[in-house]
Amino acid sequence: MRVCQLMGAFCAALFLSGAAAAQTLYFSAIPDEDETALVTRFSKVAAYLESQLGVEVAFVPVKSYPAAVTAFRNDQVQLAWFGGLSGVQARLMVPGARAIAQGSEDPTFISYFIAHESTGLVRGESFPTAARGMSFTFGAKTSTSGRLMPEFHIREETGEAPEAFFARVGYSGDHSQTLRLVASGAWQVGALNYAVYDKAVAAGAPEVATAKVVWQTPPYPDYNWTIRGDVDARFGAGFADRVQAALVGMTDPELLASFPREAFIPATNADFDPIEKTARELGLLE
Repeated sequence: MRVCQLMGAFCAALFLSGAAAAQTLYFSAIPDEDETALVTRFSKVAAYLESQLGVEVAFVPVKSYPAAVTAFRNDQVQLAWFGGLSGVQARLMVPGARAIAQGSEDPTFISYFIAHESTGLVRGESFPTAARGMSFTFGAKTSTSGRLMPEFHIREETGEAPEAFFARVGYSGDHSQTLRLVASGAWQVGALNYAVYDKAVAAGAPEVATAKVVWQTPPYPDYNWTIRGDVDARFGAGFADRVQAALVGMTDPELLASFPREAFIPATNADFDPIEKTARELGLLE
């Protein structure tokens, strides 16, 4: 097992080497947390997959959501843990690519809208229309739970674009940063992945003392493991199915908690049709 940093001549040569790619399964993940946390999480996953698949497995950290999609498109990685939107983007770019697994929670994922305590906003069943004129931050621009679905619901609930409803709109880059920025008061309101917020609550993170949940979206499908369509030709017949079985068969509580997920279940491309439809409506897919 190795962790390959996307930098320097070594990785450039490695990615250009067809022989190396044929011997090693490379995988990546959208950077919804800082890189150190991602390396810690996915190095353990790489070791688990090696033990199940009998091939070397290496995790490749990337700097952004688009970089994860690009790495998949360019065959720099053959497997990736994507969000709903980034998974759709990747599969549209790579013929034969398919979603093979998702967390048991992912078919009914939600986003939280959080607000700094100074706003006076409180949690309710209805969209917080009192946030009109406040500052607001999404997460990454192509994040399903940090941008796509929050923007969809802002438009649905207010009849306006986010830039019209809020005084100022920004993009933090990831869910953890959204929580930090709202907690500090740098942004008054933000939207993020509910699991990141709940994990912060469970860990007793100080940010949750000043950044409170004020609304949650209706459920939607989100994160997924997606694999390239040419892996069977490279690693042997049935390899994609073996990867799927390994992921669905992951039962180690420590591994699952790092996502965090209770379990993984099979997935198909069709499970994410609602995400593709919404992304097209918002002009986020070409």
